[in-house]
Amino acid sequence: MSAKVAVWQRELAAAVRDPLALMQVLGLEEYPPSPALPPQGVKGAEEAARQFRLLVPHSYIARMRKGDWNDPLLRQVLPLDAELQVVEGFHADPVGDNQALVADGVLHKYHGRVLLVTTGACAVHCRYCFRRHFPYSESNPVKGEWEGALAYIRANPDVCEVILSGGDPLTLADERLALFFKQLNGISHVKRVRFHTRLPVVLPSRIDAGFLQMLATIRQQVVMVIHANHAQELAADDVRQALAALHSAGVTLLNQAVLLRGVNNSVQAQVNLSEALFAERVLPYYLHVLDRVAGAAHFEVAETEAVHMVDGMRQQLPGFLVPKLVREVAGEKAKTPIF
Repeated sequence: MSAKVAVWQRELAAAVRDPLALMQVLGLEEYPPSPALPPQGVKGAEEAARQFRLLVPHSYIARMRKGDWNDPLLRQVLPLDAELQVVEGFHADPVGDNQALVADGVLHKYHGRVLLVTTGACAVHCRYCFRRHFPYSESNPVKGEWEGALAYIRANPDVCEVILSGGDPLTLADERLALFFKQLNGISHVKRVRFHTRLPVVLPSRIDAGFLQMLATIRQQVVMVIHANHAQELAADDVRQALAALHSAGVTLLNQAVLLRGVNNSVQAQVNLSEALFAERVLPYYLHVLDRVAGAAHFEVAETEAVHMVDGMRQQLPGFLVPKLVREVAGEKAKTPIF
């Protein structure tokens, strides 16, 4: 694998990081008036971006509708002053990650599976991210060339699945991932590897020849859980090509989405998403109600509304296209089904 800078790395380096620059690209002249954004909201939005910076690649921006403040992709990434509001019940660690840490960057919540928080880097900063406050610098399994994480996996023979998450594990270079899998291949009790990643959707150039070659070296079954919240995110040839390449490489493709007010909280939006996913051989897996992370309260959809919406999906879709509606509860041994 070449050490030269890959196309995806150049595209990530050129991603938009300034809210005003994003507005300019989309032909938006000023922040929109709304209950969540009063007249003083521009300064508040700028402060929100300082606390959790904007990051969005041009390939993702290209799928947004110009001049539309309500574009479902824009709403996922645009900083708002609503993020600064302190709301009861919303806090820094809504899913209990910190209490589940067993080694540097290693979370062991569920039987048979461990999750590695491989990096704090992403290709996009989703404003509802449940790890937006995670202490990445203090807990990194890549330190010491994965030594601590691999030692923990070796010492726990009940671990049959290793999940790479983050941040986003696909922001790691192929060489660094290959080093990990070379060592993981020698641990016989690990049967599956799972990637949790947004990159095939927001930065599809990441699924290049080098990455596919690296995947071919993995002994275990490979599952990739992508993250798309709206059908519009899949409406690009390069996204479809990336997903097709992964499917051709033998990767099992699943999707997990988050139910977000103003983005996908309607029956039709969810039906369209499931149909668009399956057209690309991706099976809808989970639909998460919002993890109650500080700064994301304005995205929350009431649980009763979520249940009503999924009931509507069941009336329009075959059962295999209806994702499981779930909540993650800190300390529980599995996802909590809602309906």
